[in-house]
Amino acid sequence: MRFDNEPLLIQTAAGKTLHFTVEVAATGDQRARGLMFRKSMADDAGMIFDFGQTRRVAMWMENTILPLDMLFADDSGTIRHIKENATPYSRDIIDSMNPVKYVVELNAGIVSKFGIKPGDRIVSATTTKAK
Repeated sequence: MRFDNEPLLIQTAAGKTLHFTVEVAATGDQRARGLMFRKSMADDAGMIFDFGQTRRVAMWMENTILPLDMLFADDSGTIRHIKENATPYSRDIIDSMNPVKYVVELNAGIVSKFGIKPGDRIVSATTTKAK
């Protein structure tokens, strides 16, 4: 399965801008596949899931080898909830807790390393295209 790539910025309340290159999961098939079966991912890489509309979403880690940090963001790109260090292969549901439009998955540890918090913003072509 092929995914398009795009730059993604995380703008923290502390004034930092973090740079990533993410794959875009915008179709149902792409979102279902996500980062399953990946054995490695660059430190500045990740995936953005675009759900097309704002709603409560549920993620899980079945068939996902890499531990991940998940950022749940609303239609403005504002991070509303964070799940750090999601357990590989787990079938436990990871709830967005709030209505969101996007989920960004990054390597586990990125959130704590850079102090990413709810209220910070993600900015990419996906989050800024016409709503």
